Amino acid sequence: MVVKGENLTQPDIPATWRAMEALYDSGKARAIGVSNFSEKKLRDLLELARITPAVNQVELHPVWQQPKLHEFCNSKGIHLSGYSPLGSQAGENVRKKVLDNPFVKWVAQEVGKSAAQVALRWGLQMGHSVLPKSISKLQQFDFFCFILNTEKLIKGESFVHDTYGAYRTLQQLWDGEI
Repeated sequence: MVVKGENLTQPDIPATWRAMEALYDSGKARAIGVSNFSEKKLRDLLELARITPAVNQVELHPVWQQPKLHEFCNSKGIHLSGYSPLGSQAGENVRKKVLDNPFVKWVAQEVGKSAAQVALRWGLQMGHSVLPKSISKLQQFDFFCFILNTEKLIKGESFVHDTYGAYRTLQQLWDGEI
């Protein structure tokens, strides 16, 4: 729990994971997983975990592909689930790069689909689940009928502070994987 005005401490991942394993053991959860875990954080977790995470939900799309993390998760049987596979359509231009990416747009034109359909299809074809925040057009669901023959958009500055919080730098937050 975060209390306004108090310093944050390093998250207690081992205790949190043990509590999640207890929920799994009790039958209250059929699967347990993590979110935004780098390869290093996953390796550290796997050293103490009795139960391997079923899923790691991370930012994942054609502009931020994370191939090393994908390979590691595959090797451990951890499913990757991509949030914001279309990028964010609100806010600054940097967060719209998935649908505005020239290569994504070119592929979309080549296969006769929208940039959103290409981005969603890419995720499925890579073996990920895709979790778009919202879909405004029904046509974006039509991404099963074709086959497709980086840059991090969410930097994490809001989780970093030089004197307060668990992470002092972006390198520390992302375990050097940025």
